[in-house]
Amino acid sequence: MERAFGVVNIPNVIWIDESGTIVRPAEPGWGGPQQYPDWLTKVMDDAAKQAEADGVDTAAALAAGQDRDSYADAIRDWAANGAESRFAMSRDEVVAASQPRSLDQSEAAARFELGQRAWRAGDRDSAFAHWRETHRLDPDNWTYKRQAWSLVGNEAAGGGDFGRFMQVPLDDSWPFDGDFNTDREKIEPGAYYPKTLQV
Repeated sequence: MERAFGVVNIPNVIWIDESGTIVRPAEPGWGGPQQYPDWLTKVMDDAAKQAEADGVDTAAALAAGQDRDSYADAIRDWAANGAESRFAMSRDEVVAASQPRSLDQSEAAARFELGQRAWRAGDRDSAFAHWRETHRLDPDNWTYKRQAWSLVGNEAAGGGDFGRFMQVPLDDSWPFDGDFNTDREKIEPGAYYPKTLQV
């Protein structure tokens, strides 16, 4: 998804019509009011409590510019009205809204793939080296960060703790220069999920 459509975080949505034409490029989007399974709700609640204890305003850092609950209404409007929907972009608007990939971002994409290959082959040191370079070359791409952090964090937690990658590492075994909490604290509120659609 990242390589084909420029997804740099999750959740992202790409609108593609029946003819295969992109009418909105990758952007933050949600299906409506969120309902999570009990285990994930607990992980998120625990992380929020820890963040509050640490004096971190998680809600502000992860806030979205648009209303999460109304994004689905825009998709329904497009489904009903097609190209006449006020949310459907013209070809020129899609091109203008799509970000060209710099040489650093292109190298980051290649490095990330090399890191995945090394990880699957059991060459952890090479995987970590490629992913650290990926994060340096494309620091705003949260997809690369979250995937690498999740692999290492979930492994450290025995494979079952979805939320481990969100925790600040407690020892020197963490192979990356950043982690979810410290990197999130460096961005402006609203930048994690930038506003792209007026509903």
